[in-house]
Amino acid sequence: MKTTTVDLLIVGAGPVGLFGAYYAGVRGLSTAIVDSLSQVGGQVTAMYPEKAIFDIAGFPSVSGRQLIANLVEQAAPYDPTYLLGQEAQGLEHVTGEDGRERLRVTTSTGDVVDTGAVVVTGGIGTFSPRPLPAGESHLGKGLEYFVPSSAEYADQDVVIVGGGDSAVDWANMLHPIAKSVTLVHRRDKFRAHHGSVEQMKDAPVEIVLNCQVTGTAGEEALESVTITPKGEDPRDLPCTRLVAALGFTANLGPLREWGVELHDNRHLVVDSAMRTNVPGVYAAGDITDYDGKVRLIAVGFGEVATAVNNAAVHLDPDAQLFPGHSTDQQPTSVPQPA
Repeated sequence: MKTTTVDLLIVGAGPVGLFGAYYAGVRGLSTAIVDSLSQVGGQVTAMYPEKAIFDIAGFPSVSGRQLIANLVEQAAPYDPTYLLGQEAQGLEHVTGEDGRERLRVTTSTGDVVDTGAVVVTGGIGTFSPRPLPAGESHLGKGLEYFVPSSAEYADQDVVIVGGGDSAVDWANMLHPIAKSVTLVHRRDKFRAHHGSVEQMKDAPVEIVLNCQVTGTAGEEALESVTITPKGEDPRDLPCTRLVAALGFTANLGPLREWGVELHDNRHLVVDSAMRTNVPGVYAAGDITDYDGKVRLIAVGFGEVATAVNNAAVHLDPDAQLFPGHSTDQQPTSVPQPA
């Protein structure tokens, strides 16, 4: 068991959590970030790293991958501790050496984080991809549920399973570099954005509707898949990369046991300071709920800045809520203007 002691623990390493790590650094707080995924970026990295995002202030267009890289770079001067591939589970209220209450969070690996406050930025909570039963034997050997990097799909025969935004976006992203791209969807209508679907239809992507992947073949690595159109005989397709974009199941998991007030059994209720009803526990981003809530990355950035600054006052009641202007406290590792 490893114990990490910090001023602030951020639960969730998506865009909002990463920006929270930057703001914690501005406030002089030591920070750890825990996430159940093995990489930072949350849903952005897992689901649409190459997709352009248009509603980030100051960026007419930025890819998901570049946005996450920028956020990591922004927080880097403050040296946050990343605890990836582990889920925040137990929460205890303990008394610190100074007599003040602290929080002790146990993770799924048995590690412990001793912290003064927690900011939950877990988006939709812990999420897991829906499996493709016919391909599980090739998981990691050609079958993947995410496309974190397009490079490994160059000159490959790619089959994508699904009909939502992720499936269509990945088809549009990969066809310029792949040897071939086939999209297999079990229905005859798509759930994806109309413009993306039309773009895919105009691209060199084979679209097979009312069909399912019913088998995979290959010894050490994936070589082909068997698809079975409704009412037709099965046929084999060459396939060295299989992407199953079948959606995700998400839940709050152990956070339900923290005593935090929930709305619709899915979201954490917060006040204008981003406080939950549990002392020392704050939340920001898509996981929160309040009257007038809008679930956008842009909104989450403001919420996490509010949460971190209020957490700083919780940790030190004599501290000022206003953090000061960033131009007055630029990290020394950031190049100064000429």
